Amino acid sequence: MNLTINYILKHNTMIDLSTNYLGMTLKSPVIVGSSGLTRSIENLKAIEKSGAGAVVLKSLFEEQISFESHKVMAHDDMQNAYTEAYDYIHNYAQSHKLDEYLDFIHQAKSSINIPVIASINCVTASEWTSFAKKVQDAGADALELNIFALPADPDIMGSQYEKVYFDIIEKVKNEISIPISIKISYHFSGLAEMIKKLSWTGIKGLVLFNRFFSPDIDINDLKIKPINVYSTPEEISMPLRWIAIMSDKVKIDLCASTGVHDGNGVVKQILAGAKAVQVCSTLYKNGLGHLDLINKQIVSWMESRKYEKLSDFRGMMSYEKISHPAAYQRVQFMKHFSGIE
Repeated sequence: MNLTINYILKHNTMIDLSTNYLGMTLKSPVIVGSSGLTRSIENLKAIEKSGAGAVVLKSLFEEQISFESHKVMAHDDMQNAYTEAYDYIHNYAQSHKLDEYLDFIHQAKSSINIPVIASINCVTASEWTSFAKKVQDAGADALELNIFALPADPDIMGSQYEKVYFDIIEKVKNEISIPISIKISYHFSGLAEMIKKLSWTGIKGLVLFNRFFSPDIDINDLKIKPINVYSTPEEISMPLRWIAIMSDKVKIDLCASTGVHDGNGVVKQILAGAKAVQVCSTLYKNGLGHLDLINKQIVSWMESRKYEKLSDFRGMMSYEKISHPAAYQRVQFMKHFSGIE
């Protein structure tokens, strides 16, 4: 019995929540994003039981791979300048062995039936890319590359930062044949053009957007500390806007990430044109069982509109399909701040 029929029987409805993402059939568009929630087999089983369509495993870091492969961060002068950074990566690498990650992929594939997407957080196209082949050999169904390259150096042109993305994709594509998705930020001078260029590289999907570490200053201890660790529902607007703008302009799958906390958020992103949606913060706040409620909320909305499958309304509110596409750009801004409704 396939996963879609299982879901229909379990919830006594004829609504079909299945979607095709990265060439894989998912029983639900809801994917659990890479986080501490996805680094135990027990959690993965609970995630599947609660109705997730797929899972992205906790990320490995490029620095960890390079360190353990004895390529000790020579590519990163800034990190070499800080003993604390070196010590942290050394200790992290010691307690998170690459072989353990590969074994975890194998265990995950043996324990659950939903797609298992491996994840690597990276900033360069260095020697670490050869490790992607081991990830594939361990059984991962796909690989998500979370490229974390904040364009913070005023002496480096934007085009140089952008080139890193294409270099990484090219090297990883040469190593593996499983689907590749890229998780990016919105820190580009020409985001629409960048998304379009990335879609031409042969990757299967883009995840919009990754969520950078947000720094704060502790004025008592004079230390940098994280703030706003978890997303809020209000943060849905950025990925919603860009998925709506780009979903009709690219031929790859777009997956929404950040700010989705319930079924209504998932519906919004699918209306904008998303093929799938990643959730994370809401599960930290509400527990893994919240996945079941998210799916029920999607089903309830679809039933109220008499939709039977996601494709019945996917992209209905995209930039190309709404009668006033400027609503995603300047019109709503003018209406709000002019005081005229």
